[in-house]
Amino acid sequence: MSRCHHHPAARWLQPFVDLLYPRSCAFCGEGVEGDVFPHLCDSCVGRVRWVRPPACATCGHPFFGEADEDRVCPHCLFLRPAFGTGCTGVLVRGPVRALVHGLKYRGQIHLLRDMREILSRAEPLRAFLAGAVLVPVPLHPRKRRERGFNQSLLLAETLAGLSEATEVEEGLVKTADTESQTLFDREKRLRNLKNAFAISPDFSLIRRKRYVLIDDVFTTGSTLNACARVLRRRGANRVDVATFGHG
Repeated sequence: MSRCHHHPAARWLQPFVDLLYPRSCAFCGEGVEGDVFPHLCDSCVGRVRWVRPPACATCGHPFFGEADEDRVCPHCLFLRPAFGTGCTGVLVRGPVRALVHGLKYRGQIHLLRDMREILSRAEPLRAFLAGAVLVPVPLHPRKRRERGFNQSLLLAETLAGLSEATEVEEGLVKTADTESQTLFDREKRLRNLKNAFAISPDFSLIRRKRYVLIDDVFTTGSTLNACARVLRRRGANRVDVATFGHG
């Protein structure tokens, strides 16, 4: 299991490391001097768009202005969700997109420190997870070997440390080595994911518990929906979804 720990002694060394290897912003490339966001400059931190209510009850995308709490946004009109409600931390734009892509596609695990700081300020998301069992969306074993980690698991562990979630359970496995969803339209995404996920053999699902699926980004919701269906078929009564960001 991949974990990202920041040892307290490293804080003493950081100024010397910065002298030898100046840190640059993951998005704009400018120098970074602060320690709160070690890989985002102040200007780019100012461009992070945290999600606040009112928001879509299905995917968590914010409504900009007044809206009824049960209103569904245009992203979710045709989703027919197998889960209950959804919540997200930030909009995946600019600097946030650079963090997500750096972690996911370039293996830059050090960016998780900035993502953790972003999540620590996403109060609605942290409150949403209270009392839940967090279930990360799994990667196929081949892709997990290639990447070296599952970013959804890293984010689930991070969120568990920031919220009153009860535990993280790797309750699902990905059995089909599907093509990347990135370039597919909604219909192809659904076909691509059919029967792609299954319950992990050593997972003991308890009907009365609330399970929250964790993924890095909500795009069409098709991956989260496929995972939710597996949990519901196994007997889970309460399945919700949460993502670091909304694409």
